[in-house]
Amino acid sequence: MSAAPPPDSTPQSAPRPVEARRAEADAYDVRRVHPSLRFGSASDRYAAWIGQVYPRDVWGGEVTTRKKRVGGESVEERLLPVASVEDYFLHFGVLEIDSTYYRPLVEETGKPAPGLFQLQHYNDAAPATARFLLKVPQQVVARRLRRKVDGRWAYVENPDYLDPALFTDRFLHPAQKALGVKLAGVILEQPYERARDSPDPDTFVAEWDRFVADVPNDTPLHFEIRSSHQLTPVYLEWLANRDLGFCFSHWQWLPPIIDQWRLVGERFTSASGGAVLRLIQPRDMSFDDSFRLAYPFEMPAPGLSDTRDARRMVDEATALMYQAVEAGVTLDVVCNNRAWGNAPDLARTLANRFLDFAERKGA
Repeated sequence: MSAAPPPDSTPQSAPRPVEARRAEADAYDVRRVHPSLRFGSASDRYAAWIGQVYPRDVWGGEVTTRKKRVGGESVEERLLPVASVEDYFLHFGVLEIDSTYYRPLVEETGKPAPGLFQLQHYNDAAPATARFLLKVPQQVVARRLRRKVDGRWAYVENPDYLDPALFTDRFLHPAQKALGVKLAGVILEQPYERARDSPDPDTFVAEWDRFVADVPNDTPLHFEIRSSHQLTPVYLEWLANRDLGFCFSHWQWLPPIIDQWRLVGERFTSASGGAVLRLIQPRDMSFDDSFRLAYPFEMPAPGLSDTRDARRMVDEATALMYQAVEAGVTLDVVCNNRAWGNAPDLARTLANRFLDFAERKGA
């Protein structure tokens, strides 16, 4: 993959005029940039997007607040109700829901957890064309969990790591029932592990292979392994041989997107015909630092959007979009406020970069 578009791009059908698509994108409507591209964000209910995504006269009086601690400091989050997702999907094609990472959808007792009711509310409010990506609970994908031990925080071994029954019964099946065809896929985001705390490549693959063999294959699985030392040829070949999705990710300690593309053999590995690109935060920058720069998420933040890393991210994300179009793969492009300051503006920027190519190549 390179930052330049492929020279032999051939459109599959007569495209809509570029100027019409560009006018929509400039109004933060990126639903029709290209049939193979589905733009969205990580989470959605930001009151900071009123006037961009959410109409002020509808949602201006519906804002609630809650406190959140970031890096030892308290910040105020301003949120809209779940029903605002109806307006979200007038601008985007896909929504990644992150909250499912923190707690299964069904309690150990079999009782529905709050997250399941929230998914049902999303399904009720979203249009039939809406698509959702869900993050698999950390209780399944994290080898160690942060817990208090004798009054102090520590990382302890997770007894439920890669438990197929927990994944299936307390996450996947409830999610499928709540969202139906609107469930586009799930993201298995394994937290960063130090090399000395990780198994050897063969053992690592064997762990995941046992898990995959015991879970349903009727919803696309997209794997985001956040430890670069685990992106070995053994793992990447296993992923391709199993027809599982490699989740491309612009994140703190992962290689650049172009290097991830090369590692995976310059191919999209999922048999579903889909792939996921997550633009989360700058490389070599922590969650806390990127959050401070992005907050309150109302506009691009120069410390994030006007940097060499941001320019490279946009170049390589756009190049990956070209590859998806060429391959006939539906690419979900998930934008995070922490990558740019304002996710809708990042999506608009990426859409216009792709349309520059479309204008030249008729895509």
